[in-house]
Amino acid sequence: MPSYTITQLVREFDLTSRTVRFYEDQGLLNPAREGRNRIYSPRDRTRLKLILRGKRLGLSLQEIRELMDMYESPQDTAQQLQCFLKVLDVHKQKLKQQLKDIEGMLGEIVQHEQHCENLLAQQKQSA
Repeated sequence: MPSYTITQLVREFDLTSRTVRFYEDQGLLNPAREGRNRIYSPRDRTRLKLILRGKRLGLSLQEIRELMDMYESPQDTAQQLQCFLKVLDVHKQKLKQQLKDIEGMLGEIVQHEQHCENLLAQQKQSA
């Protein structure tokens, strides 16, 4: 069975070794030890990939942990999928609100730009 060093994972996923060790400290990864060296299994590599995917989706480490724990439990995956759908819906709603806020702010910026341009045009005409 293949194994990975922390250096290999850091390079593959463009992380720092500190980040990988942080995920270990959080109980998300559990590498074997050979002396002082950490030896990561294919399972650890997959878990790291899932952690990073969850982070990109905006999930907290707690949410990622819960989903991975459900995945590893002997229960039916329907529970995991339902939970994941709920988590995704919450994040989708947050993103929609953020998008709405950004669109509002962009609209205000455009108004301020137009106001400034009008004032500059008036100053040019007065000069």
